[in-house]
Amino acid sequence: MEPDLFTAAAEERQEKEPSSSPLAVRMRPRTLDEVVGQQHLLKPGSPLRRLVGEASGPAGPSSVILWGPPGTGKTTLAYVVSKATDARFVELSAITAGVKEVRAVIDGARRASGGYGKETVLFLDEIHRFSKAQQDSLLPAVENRWVTLIAATTENPYFSVISPLLSRSLLLTLEPLTDDDVRGLIRRALTAERGLKGAVTLPEETESHLLRIAGGDARRALTALEAAAGAALDKGEAEIGLTTLEETVDRAAVKYDRDGDQHYDVASALIKSIRGSDVDAALHYLARMIEAGEDPRFIARRLMISASEDIGLADPTALQTAVAAAQAVAMIGFPEAALTLSHATIALALAPKSNAATTAIGAALEDVRKGLAGPVPAHLRDSHYKGATKLGHGQGYVYPHDLPEGIAAQQYAPDALKDREYYEPTRHGAEARYADAVEWTRKNLGRKRS
Repeated sequence: MEPDLFTAAAEERQEKEPSSSPLAVRMRPRTLDEVVGQQHLLKPGSPLRRLVGEASGPAGPSSVILWGPPGTGKTTLAYVVSKATDARFVELSAITAGVKEVRAVIDGARRASGGYGKETVLFLDEIHRFSKAQQDSLLPAVENRWVTLIAATTENPYFSVISPLLSRSLLLTLEPLTDDDVRGLIRRALTAERGLKGAVTLPEETESHLLRIAGGDARRALTALEAAAGAALDKGEAEIGLTTLEETVDRAAVKYDRDGDQHYDVASALIKSIRGSDVDAALHYLARMIEAGEDPRFIARRLMISASEDIGLADPTALQTAVAAAQAVAMIGFPEAALTLSHATIALALAPKSNAATTAIGAALEDVRKGLAGPVPAHLRDSHYKGATKLGHGQGYVYPHDLPEGIAAQQYAPDALKDREYYEPTRHGAEARYADAVEWTRKNLGRKRS
């Protein structure tokens, strides 16, 4: 397709938006002030404000890379920039376009700039799908400012975008939309002239389910709203009932209040199912939390706690698995994070169990709170400063590495606690070897059983 036809298609699409385009397209903001969320990118004097000429001072960067989850407004921001600058707006997707299409756009941009003085905004969606060679083809246009490139990606650009292109562009990170952001957009779409024009209403219960379905994705929310509104009107109903929405999107409304009792009850049931080694029940409660839109980071934190509280040294890898899951969840988010949380939940549920680490620190804390502490034995005190020897610090200390078996039978605990034993290992899983080690070391330390 020739560059001028790209522009013509875009302009034709814009003209049709009020009547024939999907609701998500019709409700696309036309100015930066209409954009929901991303307020950290829309402050006065921000790069985006400068890019559209709303701020005094130097012009904004020629090209930007927008990085964020789906439905957070990457396409919207590109569209707003093109409208605000009255530029030719050319949209390509890295899924279907190649070097040939990119070069056609660049050639058209050079002709439009030289012949008509009109700038070109090239919006390239999913740039991470372009190969290195394909991304290289963009460099001359970006370097010479023949086009203003606005590239969008859901992948970490430090891994998916070539360094020369990244260094010539400003990286802007979009944050997931909050429920309040999406709620405001839904309510605007219900009444706006270019939206549903008040044809239907949305009860609070249905709105809450719609927000859970959306999961912070504005496009998904508006698509579901439009489908449910159409279904309601087909039934002759002026209100979108919960049943209608459930039927339309084929997802039942999970009874789950993220700020109420159910939030804690289901989380408690998940952990107790893991503790009880019922992997199927654990996966059920995990699925309920995921489907209800629970914060994946909250779930991951609970799993990390369970790994130490209920498994401990019976499987020392459990904590490693839980921590790795938490790190992965923070990087990828839903929906893919569900796979990682399932991985960790299954591993923890099927791991051998021990609460010995939990009871050990509990008993030690209890003694400290009772005042059972006392001075550190003199031979264990720091002897590296001037005058320590005169105080007797370090005298009589036996260095364990000097002994054949690497253990020195000397007192380590304060006098009041010298025979106290806090850690009582089980013989479950890998903890059996720790039980043997504890028995052997206590014997060689000359410890009397308390």
